[in-house]
Amino acid sequence: MFKVLKKILKYPRLTQDYPNKPITKGMFIGKPKIDHEKCTLCEKCVKRCPSEAISKGSSDHTIHIDCYKCIFCTLCDEACPEGAITMTDNIELAEKKVTDLSNELLESELQAKIKKILGRSLAIREVDSGSCNGCDYEINALNNPFNDIERLGINFVASPRHADMLLVTGCATRNMESALLKTYEATPDPKLVVAVGACACSGGIFQDSYATQNGIDIILPVDVYIPGCPPPPQAILYGILSALSRIG
Repeated sequence: MFKVLKKILKYPRLTQDYPNKPITKGMFIGKPKIDHEKCTLCEKCVKRCPSEAISKGSSDHTIHIDCYKCIFCTLCDEACPEGAITMTDNIELAEKKVTDLSNELLESELQAKIKKILGRSLAIREVDSGSCNGCDYEINALNNPFNDIERLGINFVASPRHADMLLVTGCATRNMESALLKTYEATPDPKLVVAVGACACSGGIFQDSYATQNGIDIILPVDVYIPGCPPPPQAILYGILSALSRIG
């Protein structure tokens, strides 16, 4: 008994407060940022980028970063001799974001919103369409005591027939195309598809390969894209919250 009490006092509640409170600054590496005033167009970052996410615009002659191809490897930051590219901690990058799903949304309000939309908890089926498992590990982390996604009225299910949303990782390899399509067809309407990670968004470093597709939207209609390689659990959670507006 005393050992249990001692442990409780030593290790207080560790579950994060996101989305009740903003993410602690410096916890993650997020979207790269370009200072165009410092940039000299040397294109060293373009040559160094492994996923070809950085390019020089043909019309405005400035450097651009496609964050849905970016794997946040920081090589561009290291390669830039002028320090024009820096890594930020911005991970809330999912498309289709809406104002009523901001960081100030309380857990009770979020639970009420999900119940109003679906009449019950949000059920998610995770699908690996040919990933390295990096994104899958981050999705698994949503269920650990630190993130505890079930506190928000969101849970994972074993069958697509019970799901409202598909969280898809990987770049849809040739061997997984049919399985991915069958999983989508087995999910009842209305359903949501969320592409998790650079591979699912654009093909990532495997784009234009003989064995993969350049993103799952070639096969399925995608509602929300979550960039990153891999995106942290909070970025995935933000994408899930953003996707809810699509059926709200």
